[in-house]
Amino acid sequence: MNLPICDYEDSQYQSQFWDQGERVYEDQVEAIALQRLLPPRGDLLLELGAGAGRNTPRYKNFKRIVLVDYSTSQLQQARASLGDSDRYIYAAANIYHLPFIPGLFDAATLIRVLHHMADAPYALRGIRQVLKPGGIFILEFANKQNLKAILRYIFRRQSWNPFSREPVEFARLNFDFHPAAVRSWLQRSGFNVQRQLTVSHFRIDFLKRRLPLKLLVTLDSLAQWSGDLCQLSPSVFVRTQAVGDTTKAAAGQFFRCPACGNSPLEASSASLDCSACGRQWLIQDGIHDFRVT
Repeated sequence: MNLPICDYEDSQYQSQFWDQGERVYEDQVEAIALQRLLPPRGDLLLELGAGAGRNTPRYKNFKRIVLVDYSTSQLQQARASLGDSDRYIYAAANIYHLPFIPGLFDAATLIRVLHHMADAPYALRGIRQVLKPGGIFILEFANKQNLKAILRYIFRRQSWNPFSREPVEFARLNFDFHPAAVRSWLQRSGFNVQRQLTVSHFRIDFLKRRLPLKLLVTLDSLAQWSGDLCQLSPSVFVRTQAVGDTTKAAAGQFFRCPACGNSPLEASSASLDCSACGRQWLIQDGIHDFRVT
């Protein structure tokens, strides 16, 4: 299946959007949501759409972390920040074609990424496959049914209906999703929804310029707990658990060929090679390149 990819290669997303983009409020409230939803400990976590590693230090209770992003330049920034150690594995990969054997990970996160997925249900099914039974998956998605969109629709400032369940593509490969649709996709993919947190309630420039940051973060922290009752914020975090049977990961195996699914791969000095289809997956500057389009 060939699906379009939102590629951040050579972008300055971390510096321009987060470091200089006046997003301290959003960063802090997302950190609170993650802290509330993450398991207390774990062996192996898959961070999908890791980018430059903004959230990676927040997974401190996991022994090892695999950072996945489609952009090698983003992963290079992450590697420069986090360094090389046995704790981190860097992999450039297409989320629709994950290069890992089934049932490998204890937990996975997908933060600020689903809104770039043209086929979100397909991506969720692939994530479920690489999780162990009982594994925790934390998802963040852009909420179509947010309060601002509802008011704009009521006063005829926008044409699309925030209450309908189909995704809305407000810019190329930028989607907002209805919470009920996302829950349905998760359940059909083999996830049990455990908790929902609503996040970034006060993502309004007027408020961010005029109210103290600490006050906004405190108010948002309190409002997050309303997520199981209703979802009206622009961002929603969901903690889920993988249910049902999964093929148990074979001892000593880790990567599989994302093109044909074969495992194990044969290691050479600068690549991992697939004996089934002949593909070579290069390892350059500490990054495994498994990108399939």
